[in-house]
Amino acid sequence: MEILVCIKQVPSSNKVEVDPVTGVLKRNSADAKMNPYDLFALETGLRLREKYGGNLSVLTMGPPQAATILYEAFAMGADKGGLITDRKFGGSDVLATSYTLSQGIRKFGKFDIIICGLQTTDGDTAQVGPEVSEMLGIPCVCNVRAIDKVEGDYIIVDMEMSEDIEKLKIPFPCLITVQKDIYEPRLPSYKKQKATANREISRYTLNDMEDKNEKHYGLDGSPTCVQRIFPPTSDKVQETWTGSGEDLSRRIYGALKKMKFTA
Repeated sequence: MEILVCIKQVPSSNKVEVDPVTGVLKRNSADAKMNPYDLFALETGLRLREKYGGNLSVLTMGPPQAATILYEAFAMGADKGGLITDRKFGGSDVLATSYTLSQGIRKFGKFDIIICGLQTTDGDTAQVGPEVSEMLGIPCVCNVRAIDKVEGDYIIVDMEMSEDIEKLKIPFPCLITVQKDIYEPRLPSYKKQKATANREISRYTLNDMEDKNEKHYGLDGSPTCVQRIFPPTSDKVQETWTGSGEDLSRRIYGALKKMKFTA
């Protein structure tokens, strides 16, 4: 079985610079990590490979430093990695990102199943997986909460709906997005990290894609744009009080009474 897991590097905090003109995140300026939801997708792929055999590849789209999460995936057990990176892809919205990924997947190889995390912590749209499947022309199931089994050229999964659970049989090739907690993600292995530290990664730019029209990528290929993006405001107030226990208890009571937490 040929398995592909799509992963993404996301900011590790909300302290991220924003381009004032385009309204997009300056990913080069932020500390980053693997999207937490993608850890569950990666674990799902690893368990499928362990049970049914085959190869597991990981693919990401981002600036050159996004390669770090590919090496993290290698340390967890992934076999092969690909990075889609080009300044012309910068500023992509959900649609342009999905199109770029679909082009990169076609270049990267042929896969029986593509696994994505349910969503990302920096976008929260949960749209990229389904859109990639549409652009590849393969069936898609979202909100997968459990893998039942692989049976011939099909995989059987449990999909969580708003009020019930549906069991679906999907033909290969297909794409699924998995919920968090479908499995407990394993920790990276120090031995695997050392063994894969110099593993080569396939890198793809616009010139490698079947469609080389710049208008289909990045800001030019994005029908939506962000009008404004900003970090959340904080109304947290801190004070330091010193004094005897009696004085402090009186002040605390007075503050609680002022805030109408007590009579």
